[in-house]
Amino acid sequence: MAATPYTADLKNVDELPARELYDLLKMRVDVFVVEQNCPYPELDGKDIEALHLRLMESGELLASARLLKPHDAHDPVKIGRVVVSPAHRGKRLGDALMSEAISACERLYPANPIALSAQAHLRRFYEAFGFVGTSAEYLEDGIPHIDMVRQAARPA
Repeated sequence: MAATPYTADLKNVDELPARELYDLLKMRVDVFVVEQNCPYPELDGKDIEALHLRLMESGELLASARLLKPHDAHDPVKIGRVVVSPAHRGKRLGDALMSEAISACERLYPANPIALSAQAHLRRFYEAFGFVGTSAEYLEDGIPHIDMVRQAARPA
């Protein structure tokens, strides 16, 4: 299936109008809490400091991820809450979203590695983007995960 045309934007929470923030949070809850039957604190306080990457088409949210800036010069930038709208699956938007996320991380933090906590069944998906497992499989909120890292674009 052909990729859906989209625009990508990267905003902090204060730049998102209320309705757009609602749409983003609703999509995450619909997928991570409801669809995956996983009650957990989706609103974890990290969205306030995060940058929110969105793939949009004609004002509709297709996919999103959040980027958490490094705490210090050598820490990784973290990609999390990677999600594609159920209405837009099968269009390779996960690939587009990860490419955009990596590009943003490398543009903003070129000397920092990129880290994520992947659902274990998506390990090969993330490996295709250069991520390598750095932990044993573990349970997070009852779902198997693995920590993964991609080396910095320009190591310090």
